[in-house]
Amino acid sequence: MSRIGKKPIPLPQGVNVTVQDEAVQVKGPKGTLTQRLPPGVRFAVEGTNLVATTTGPDSEFGKFHGLARSLVANAVAGVTGGFKKELDIVGVGYRAEVKGKQVVFALGYSHPVVLDVPAGIEVAVDKQTHVTVTGIDRQLVGQVAANIRRLRKPDPYKQKGVRYTGEVLKKKVGKTGA
Repeated sequence: MSRIGKKPIPLPQGVNVTVQDEAVQVKGPKGTLTQRLPPGVRFAVEGTNLVATTTGPDSEFGKFHGLARSLVANAVAGVTGGFKKELDIVGVGYRAEVKGKQVVFALGYSHPVVLDVPAGIEVAVDKQTHVTVTGIDRQLVGQVAANIRRLRKPDPYKQKGVRYTGEVLKKKVGKTGA
């Protein structure tokens, strides 16, 4: 049995959880998320906690125990506080701007790059070079941030491109003459 799966998920004030056979629906102040469950894992509300259990002693179900608990815990954290990823655009002439539900990037290509923002995600651009992606779904926030980073991967030698705030670029070790 998973050690992470055994930990109960505390439910803050204002969070309502509905447990179904195949999914767990979490409602909070920021919105509603539905998390599908892998087979063999069930959830139950016990007081102010949400507890995950496996349906049998079979180790086949145990491998999904911690995964399911983490996904539901992320849903609870998302509807209460939300998630945020920050990216920096580094390079001469590199910039971004928000136009409606699209973000337009100038990244040194011969054309502007247009990225459609999915529903449930908000993108804010500060000073044309700092992009903030926010939302309640952790997986979707991370995927949108990764898609933005993929538009112009950071170059460790020229120090240009789109990178996560605080990301350290490492150069490859060169050949030694010995």
